[in-house]
Amino acid sequence: MFFHRSLLFGVSTFAVVPLLVRAASPPWERGGRHTELFVAGSADDASLRTRIAALSPTVSPDEARRVAYAAYMTGLELRREWRVVWLPGVQNLLVNMGARKGGLCFQWATELLVRLDALKLQTLELHWAESFANTSGEHNVIVVTARGQAFEKGILLDNWRYSGQLVWTQVAMDPEYHWTENKSELTRRLGTARDVASKQVRSTMKSN
Repeated sequence: MFFHRSLLFGVSTFAVVPLLVRAASPPWERGGRHTELFVAGSADDASLRTRIAALSPTVSPDEARRVAYAAYMTGLELRREWRVVWLPGVQNLLVNMGARKGGLCFQWATELLVRLDALKLQTLELHWAESFANTSGEHNVIVVTARGQAFEKGILLDNWRYSGQLVWTQVAMDPEYHWTENKSELTRRLGTARDVASKQVRSTMKSN
């Protein structure tokens, strides 16, 4: 979740972690780069597009552009829909109190996964990543690689850490988390999302 952990929020459900308030203002208001984390400045962020395209010569620049756009817009849209507040841990607390509909890290990651899967990517591949798995500090993000490329070479996309503002970095360069891939979780979440979509289509057809 958030990248400092010594101020404890007393919530121990999945994806809710202790936080340390680094400063009163959100990090995107204090500059664009923080150690090896990068903040996407727009839906057409050139640095992110370039880094995704540079994963391999086989990667389509258009697919890199569409992934960057979808990742940025997912954060922007869900931040409004979920009425996301700063800090992320405060949003977690509100979700678990029932005061917000969403905003836990796995919810951000799942929504992004579904939207990226809908792009029907041919040259890029999606991965479910987790850190501090099976603890109260578990964090989940989506990682994108060139198709067939090792997970460790990928770029992580994180909408949770900065409260809906997209941050990204190379998987191995994240200063706060050590990421591992969970292939079965990717399959499970995509399967669930597709089942829900299928039921909605059938329900719509019956009503018509």
